[in-house]
Amino acid sequence: MKTIGLLGGMSWESTELYYRLINEKVKSELGGLNSAKIAMVSVNFSEIEALQLSGQWQQAGETLAIAAKQVQAAGADFLVLCTNTMHKIMPQIQQAINIPVLHLADSTAETVKAQNIETIGLLGTQFTMEQDFYKGRLQDMHGLNVVVPEAADRATIHRIIYDELCLGKVRDESRQAYLEIMDKMVQQGAQGIIEGCTEIVLLVKQQHTGIPLFDTTAIHAGEAVRRALS
Repeated sequence: MKTIGLLGGMSWESTELYYRLINEKVKSELGGLNSAKIAMVSVNFSEIEALQLSGQWQQAGETLAIAAKQVQAAGADFLVLCTNTMHKIMPQIQQAINIPVLHLADSTAETVKAQNIETIGLLGTQFTMEQDFYKGRLQDMHGLNVVVPEAADRATIHRIIYDELCLGKVRDESRQAYLEIMDKMVQQGAQGIIEGCTEIVLLVKQQHTGIPLFDTTAIHAGEAVRRALS
């Protein structure tokens, strides 16, 4: 079994999901007392969020590159960055280490295409929905048509992520707001929705809607286990 490197803490709520899902999958695959071999470094999200808000992405990349080196030094065979938004600075992270990185957008795109979906809705932070580091990768590298919410709805999605979900708050009225936004995206042609922020699954699960949902946390964790057991 290979050692999975986790770079987490953005937020710790979603990193906790990664840890649990990876270990549950290993136990399911191997049985008995088997659990995953994991090397993890978890950062202080308050520091990262301040850099996001002030647009200091270069410094954020330097900070996470240092953490990635620590994961590598701890014996990881490959790296999983436990966040969608910070894939924006993935090139800085990859340049700092000698182990491969499992890119979350690639794992997600392959899962979407396996269901013969061509037009996909994307939810996430405003950074993820509005910038090309994620959306552009889905379009240019994987040939998907990507639908994002209108500006006011993007602001609502972003606010709920940072003001509620990253603090562990799950509110029914926020779930309803997300579901209404998802319905609008379907009207725009989306055949499914990527939950492109690792905290969104805390709020909206497949049981809440008939729209096909793609839980990036579960997809990424599953790909990590496949790589570890290959």
